[in-house]
Amino acid sequence: MTDYQLPITNYQKRIIGLTGGISTGKSTVSQYLAHEYHLPVLDADIYAREAVQLGSPILNAIAQRYGKNILQADGTLDRQQLARIIFNNSTEKQWLERQIHPYVRDRFEQEIYQLSVPIVVLVIPLLFEAEMTDLVTEIWVVACSPQQQIARLMQRDNLTLEQAQARINSQMPLSEKCKRADVVLDNSSSQEELKQQVDSAICP
Repeated sequence: MTDYQLPITNYQKRIIGLTGGISTGKSTVSQYLAHEYHLPVLDADIYAREAVQLGSPILNAIAQRYGKNILQADGTLDRQQLARIIFNNSTEKQWLERQIHPYVRDRFEQEIYQLSVPIVVLVIPLLFEAEMTDLVTEIWVVACSPQQQIARLMQRDNLTLEQAQARINSQMPLSEKCKRADVVLDNSSSQEELKQQVDSAICP
């Protein structure tokens, strides 16, 4: 499959918006698309990290709002400290997103414009919440059961049940995302089954 050439339909760019709940398997799908189909993958999380890099206006705004304790000794953002604030306070989460989301959107638009390829994958965990659906031509949602999501998140990020639930609750319900999807990828079983679903979706 590695050497498979994806067809170009009417020479139109196909832009896949890959989303889902936190810890449902978006990275597994995006890595598979990159490695097996050689597709360019643009990741909102990477751009969000760029937005708050040392010396950036957004990092300065965060420090002004929350004080110097939000920074580590080297001046970079203390992400764990920030997470404790925003995942327990919807007002602060919304404020932070208003700072970061415009930057992320601009970065996506720049990269999409520069890429001369038939298919591009945008990994956007908050695709609906950040109102970025207009950037894509189709929406894929990676889903799993609530029990699996909680367990995976607790293990991945070393969180308590309460902390994991707070992070999940801060996003749109996964069931609602599935209703709005063009493709739902069920990641409640094996990775091989998940990859088979991706194969069917990328080459319908």
